[in-house]
Amino acid sequence: MRAQIIAVAMLPIGIVGSATAQEVPVAPPVISVPQDEEILSVDVTNVAAQDLTILIPPMPTAQIVSTPAGSTDALGRQISQVIADNLRNSGLFRPLGPTGVRAIPYGEVSAPDFPYWRGATAQALVQGFVRANGDGNLTVGCYLYDIALGTELTRQGFVVRPSEWRRAAHKCSDTIYTRLTGEGPYFDSRVVYISETGPKNRRIKRLAIMDQDGANHRFLTNGQSIVLTPRFSPDERRIAYMSYQNDKPSLYVYDLANGTQRLLVTNVSMAFAPRFSPDGRWILFTMSVAGNADVYRIPATGGTPQRLTTAPGIDTGGSYSPDGSKIVFESDRSGSQQLYVMNADGSNQQRISFGGGRYATPSWSPRGDLIAFTRMGGGFRIGVMSPSGGGEKLLTDAWGDEGPSWSPNGRVLMFYRGAQGREGKADVWSVDLTGTNARRIPTPLDGSDPAWGPLRP
Repeated sequence: MRAQIIAVAMLPIGIVGSATAQEVPVAPPVISVPQDEEILSVDVTNVAAQDLTILIPPMPTAQIVSTPAGSTDALGRQISQVIADNLRNSGLFRPLGPTGVRAIPYGEVSAPDFPYWRGATAQALVQGFVRANGDGNLTVGCYLYDIALGTELTRQGFVVRPSEWRRAAHKCSDTIYTRLTGEGPYFDSRVVYISETGPKNRRIKRLAIMDQDGANHRFLTNGQSIVLTPRFSPDERRIAYMSYQNDKPSLYVYDLANGTQRLLVTNVSMAFAPRFSPDGRWILFTMSVAGNADVYRIPATGGTPQRLTTAPGIDTGGSYSPDGSKIVFESDRSGSQQLYVMNADGSNQQRISFGGGRYATPSWSPRGDLIAFTRMGGGFRIGVMSPSGGGEKLLTDAWGDEGPSWSPNGRVLMFYRGAQGREGKADVWSVDLTGTNARRIPTPLDGSDPAWGPLRP
């Protein structure tokens, strides 16, 4: 699909620092697109729309230099591959390359050979470069072109440490995705989840973190204690989770910068999915007192828990709205698990789910327009509805899908899929709001309870 836009802007940014205009190989001409012309865009809601084809040749380098992450020419090919994988996994694009696509010389990065590429039946072209800087960092340039019009749509530059070359690839992917879809970025983000191994009655569960595509995986805990329900803080620096350390179910906060954890609440039973408030000041959790489980909140720095629900039965699974004014939670006060919305102080509690079956693990979209949930009845499935309960839509149709968590842009959900049988195996999956692009996220071991973090700074 095409829409009218006038390009182009030079907007280099950096992760370590900023790439300057002088760092680009050749400054391309700025071309204004006539108002009656159309440039590329992608409809993210039309499941019948044809994926947009994008050519992605390997990124060249001006001079092959050895870095701690590999040579600059090898990194150029790897960055192009990550970009192609990201765009393909979004379900909206059909990338071609870098394998099988003509390698371009360094000087062609900002001056594409449009007549040549027009013979490739693609609509868009991504070119870039990798250059080793004198201070040990890398500069990665990223350009997006409309092949038919022969115009530049956007460009970005990123300065990164060699060890963070994948972040430059994710940033470039976000630049392309945002320019062509109008949606917010999400590729440069991480996921924390529970890594599982062993028989069902003796599972070893460890806290683990990885990029959204499964790369850069590492364990955060050693598996000596069972851990559950991790959730990122809004600044991505901390993770709240439940642990059975010393055989006591308690809530902890893990500091990613120094690898330490601190105790938040002790002797917590039936605690599921502790969640930070959008401003990071509060953490919601569930605590059972005298057999009655209710939603509480506690200052993220620690303190005295404040009870927010008082109804008989099990109230759990709280999730804040993006503005922090409301909370969605699940409760069996009506006789079966259903979803309710209340004000942040616990007032004005109203049921919003009325479909068949039971509802659990609600999660409020970062856009504020939808609530994701697990619906139980004839299997476990992932769905979404409006905050008032309307427009319910199921996105998956497997035997055991649970625990949805939103991408930073509110268009994709990550969840875990349990397999039938006695083994108790589970894998991490994602699906977008069309429900047509479900795919498994690669993890070294089994995985459950993923929580998608915010966009990285």
